[in-house]
Amino acid sequence: MSTLTFRNRLGELVDVPSVAATRLKNEFGAVLEEAARGAVAITRHDSPKAVLVSYDEFRALVNGRSQSLSELDGEFDALLERMQAPKAKKGVEAAFRASPAELGRAAAARTVTKTALRPVAKPARRRRR
Repeated sequence: MSTLTFRNRLGELVDVPSVAATRLKNEFGAVLEEAARGAVAITRHDSPKAVLVSYDEFRALVNGRSQSLSELDGEFDALLERMQAPKAKKGVEAAFRASPAELGRAAAARTVTKTALRPVAKPARRRRR
C-alpha cells in the first residue's frame, strides 16, 4: 500500500499513518489519540477508505476553503465592476461591431515578438497563379 501524505495546517508535508478498520474498531481510543496529533488513514483490505483528522486540522481545512472563496468573490466583484465602466462597455460594443478582418488586425497589433515589444508585421499576400 502506498503512503498517504498531506500538507498540514502549518504547511508541512507529513506522512499519514494508516490503521486497519479492524484495529480502529478494537482500539478506538488509541487511534483517536493518534489522529489528534494530525491524521490517520483508515484502511480496509489494505485500501484507504477514510481519513480521521484532528479537530485543528479540520478547522484549518474549513477556514482555508472559506478564505479562498471569499477572495474569489472579491476578485469577481472587482472584475465585474471594471467591466461595467463606460470605457469597457464601449470596447465590447466596438468588438461586436467589428468585421473579422478588423478583429484580425487588432489581434495582430497586440502580438509581441520575443526580441522587441513592437507590433508584428502583416504577412505578405500570396499571388495567385
